[in-house]
Amino acid sequence: MSGSVIVVGGGLSGLSAAHQLLINGANVIVLDKQGFFGGNSTKATSGINGALTRTQVDLKIADSVQQFYDDTIKSARDLARPDLIRVLTYNSAAAVEWLQDVFKLDLTLVSRLGGHSQPRTHRGHDAKFPGMAITYALMEKLEDYAEAIPDRVQIHKKARVVKLLKDSSSEVKVTGVQYEAEDGSVKELYGPVILATGGYAADFTESSLLKKYRPDVYGLATTNGTHATGDGQKMIMEIGGHGIDLEKVQVHPTGLVDPKDPDNKWKFLAAEALRGEGGILLNADGERFCNDLGHRDYVSGEMFKTKFPIRLVLNGNASRVLDFHTKHYSGRGLMRKMTGRQLAKEIGCSEDKLKQVFQNENDYASGKKSDPWGKKYFTNGPFDINDDNFHVALMTPVLHFTMGGVEINDKSQVLHEKSKKPFDGLFACGELAGGVHGANRLGGSSLLGCVVYGRVAGDSASQYLFQKLIKDGASSAGQRLGMISLHFDPAVPGQVTVNWDGAKAGQSSLATTSSTSTNSTEESAAPAETKKAGPKEFSIPTKEYTKEEVAKHNTKSDCWVIVKGLVMDCTNFLPDHPGGVNAIVNFAGRDATQEFEMLHEDRVIPKYAPNAVIGRLKGTNPVLEL
Repeated sequence: MSGSVIVVGGGLSGLSAAHQLLINGANVIVLDKQGFFGGNSTKATSGINGALTRTQVDLKIADSVQQFYDDTIKSARDLARPDLIRVLTYNSAAAVEWLQDVFKLDLTLVSRLGGHSQPRTHRGHDAKFPGMAITYALMEKLEDYAEAIPDRVQIHKKARVVKLLKDSSSEVKVTGVQYEAEDGSVKELYGPVILATGGYAADFTESSLLKKYRPDVYGLATTNGTHATGDGQKMIMEIGGHGIDLEKVQVHPTGLVDPKDPDNKWKFLAAEALRGEGGILLNADGERFCNDLGHRDYVSGEMFKTKFPIRLVLNGNASRVLDFHTKHYSGRGLMRKMTGRQLAKEIGCSEDKLKQVFQNENDYASGKKSDPWGKKYFTNGPFDINDDNFHVALMTPVLHFTMGGVEINDKSQVLHEKSKKPFDGLFACGELAGGVHGANRLGGSSLLGCVVYGRVAGDSASQYLFQKLIKDGASSAGQRLGMISLHFDPAVPGQVTVNWDGAKAGQSSLATTSSTSTNSTEESAAPAETKKAGPKEFSIPTKEYTKEEVAKHNTKSDCWVIVKGLVMDCTNFLPDHPGGVNAIVNFAGRDATQEFEMLHEDRVIPKYAPNAVIGRLKGTNPVLEL
């Protein structure tokens, strides 16, 4: 597919870049080493930051871009890069509204997370984790495009990029990528490259960046998927790119400890929204020990100083606000509901002591007393030991995010270590790009960084591609006229196809669009769909299994689950599941319908795991809403 930009990585930053490229008229080839798009983006549980958004204005939240910029500068500390932070914060409202307008996402709930002077972390009312809701929307639309307009979009999964290709005549010109295909063959693609391969907070490989730059935290558990091994950082540094701040690895304070498997290396994250909505941390003595809403590195540091086990406690009001979260964590056996008296007994402290801790919290919230840890914002009080609706989970600090990465400029161009000049044809976005968050990232800014810098990379790469094509075809006016033809396609109203290589109509290498629609610029410029892509033909096998038969298949190496009356053998699907292996194994041999419905639409089964369906539960007639 000529005239294409190569996007490596199918998380939110890569997907944002791909959509922005299409909006700008470029063709796109997306490579992902996993069998499923999403990366770590689907795991983000708190929301996406935005300052001066329509939602904030409607809610009369007195935020400003300058306040967000100042909060981010403060969090980034001595490693703050004002040029990169300005792009992040000054484009935040546009990023949130792009998601709302183009992908029809609900982002109208707003919370205040640690380190923020105003509530600005957006999520939806649809009860899904915002990272999953946002990433799935972009993922499914791009996959629909790949089916509807394959001359514009190609997707290759289980395609692991192993090398950046360079022009032998220049140390700063990248010409494409080399990758290992699913069948084991090695292939090459040529064109401008956007790398969006994520971080290295699960880099336990032989060439581990974690072990090299942060051996002190190398032994911690991680919230990352197994794919987060710093591939992009290593490839860029191999060709002369500059790795910056690689020792800046964010340890998140609230990794959920599974009481049945406390030493598991792979942890689920307890959303920062739990503390943003009023959850408090108590140590082994039942006492608070820090500002629960402090920066993540501060809270993690205070946890290491106090006595374990540490518990996160939500009262009844916070539990109701976060009903989806508490049901989700409880379903996985990671959170339990109990009375205050049961909590005191579990901690091993007296009821009077816990009652006093709660009363102190209420006094801090009302202003009767000053919080000794400097906490200023108190939500969803009061705490009462007689409240019978506490939700409680065990916490441990976990490897979560890497602020370090490759050096970029404010156009997402990757910089050469020695010359500091941008590479030709190489762009980076998302967690791969270092410097955007400085020494510490604010909660809610990971998804934001993906969308903002994904779009910036898409803009920069498409401009580079068009300039290159114009330059390559500009040796004479005759050559230009010979290479360029226009085609108004009656099947796709409003779209003008621009052929740069003399291709016949319908074989375009580039496309631009124009429209008289009153929709937003992004919507009208996006590729028109020539057909509605949906789930491939799918039928439910008639073979029946009893619950007792399913229950026998309850291990990682033999993992069956029941979903909406379907019996699924997920054993071979486990490595591809974007939520991680444990998310399914926790339900091995059991009915996972409630958990599935909380996170997914029915269509994901025939679309992504049709071969896992082996039959139906005896006595049922399962139907999927497609």
